[in-house]
Amino acid sequence: MPRSVKHGKTLANNIGDKAARRRRARTRPGRGLWFGLGMFGLVGWSVAVPMLLGIALGIWLDRLWQDRVSWTLTLLFLGLIVGCRNAWYWIERERQDNDHGG
Repeated sequence: MPRSVKHGKTLANNIGDKAARRRRARTRPGRGLWFGLGMFGLVGWSVAVPMLLGIALGIWLDRLWQDRVSWTLTLLFLGLIVGCRNAWYWIERERQDNDHGG
């Protein structure tokens, strides 16, 4: 099958999927601006909390052990990774709910 035909089917499927999601969004009450802001806040906190916990634990470890390793920076970075993973989880979960009409 030529690439342009394959691309056309994919494009048509994508457009159909987006139209179906829009129809579901219009018929679903409670998924307006406030829901979006709440989800934005949830994603923000899911990144911020692990980072802040990592910083707090790192400061405590740096005071406990004077070492060449900065536990604060190490655990800040680890908290960032965990937080981004949390944010990805929540965004992916919401996307799947939207795709399945949940």
